[in-house]
Parts: sequence; C-alpha cells; structure tokens
Amino acid sequence: MIAIYVFIERTLAIRKAEKVAPDFMDKIRDYISQGSFESARNLCQDSDTPMARMLDKGISRIGKDLKDISVAIENIGKLEIYNLEKNLSSLATVAGAAPMVGFLGTVIGMVNVFLDMETAGTVRVEDISSGTKQAMITTIVGLIVGIIAYMAYNNLVSKVSKVVHKMEATSIEFIDILEEPAS
Repeated sequence: MIAIYVFIERTLAIRKAEKVAPDFMDKIRDYISQGSFESARNLCQDSDTPMARMLDKGISRIGKDLKDISVAIENIGKLEIYNLEKNLSSLATVAGAAPMVGFLGTVIGMVNVFLDMETAGTVRVEDISSGTKQAMITTIVGLIVGIIAYMAYNNLVSKVSKVVHKMEATSIEFIDILEEPAS
C-alpha cells in the first residue's frame, strides 16, 4: 500500500513539475529584453513549476553579479530536486524489504512444517501442506511486491532525472538570456 501511494503521489507531482508552456522561455526572454522584470516574475509565479521558481529567483536577483544570480538559481534548483525526490527512498525501502519479509514468511512456514512433522510423528502430506503453502505464498507475495516497487522506483527516478535535465537546460538558457547584449 505504501508503494502504491508513493508511486501515485510522486507520479502526479512529477507530471505537474514537467508542465511548462512551450512559449514560456520565449516570454521570459521578451520580458527581460524589454526590462519588464515584474511581468517576468508574474509569469513565473503563475506557472508554479520548479523551472519557473528557479527563474523567479534569478529574475529577483537581476542587477547583481551574474555569479550571484547563478548561485541563487542553483540553490533553488537543489531545493526543487529535493522536493521531486521526496519519498522515493521509502519506495526503494519497500522494494528491498518486501522480498525479505516474504522470505521471513517462508522460514516461519517451514518451521511450522517441521513442528507439524514433529507433532504428527509419522509424516503425511496433509500434515505439512499448510505450512508449505504458507511458505510459498509469502515468498510469492514478497517477490511480487518487491518487483513492482522496484520497477516503480526506477520509473520515478528516470522521470525525476528528466525533470532535473530540463531544469538545468532552463537555467543555462536563462543565464544566456542575461548575457545577451541589450538591444
């Protein structure tokens, strides 16, 4: 249940982070070249994406040294990446722990089999079948949960990586805009 919750919640958060209007950077470039910094900041605040929040911080620093602007953008970028990766470690933990919990169930089931055999004295299939069944079911469930959580984790890590790449490209493009000669 934890894995499903984290996967859905993170998928929705990452989708929201990816949604940037196709003409967003063109509008930012136009506003900055016109000296309309407040309009550029308003556009960023209306967008509510990691890229927009990074640029908003950069625009708020216009007039300072380019290095200061770059550092401010980088700091906001780190916070945004942290937010994108939130709870991914929980999903990785579920992926790693689920098979171990399944194997624990296997061991418990096999201990029950041996206890049943010891109690029965003579061993019949009926005496050992319930413990063996418990052992196999817990292994299967643990492996299924672990495999699904592992695949979900890798899927989300890949999506976060794409967003981070977009954020880096956006910040580089923004710095390039600031370095353009005034027209």
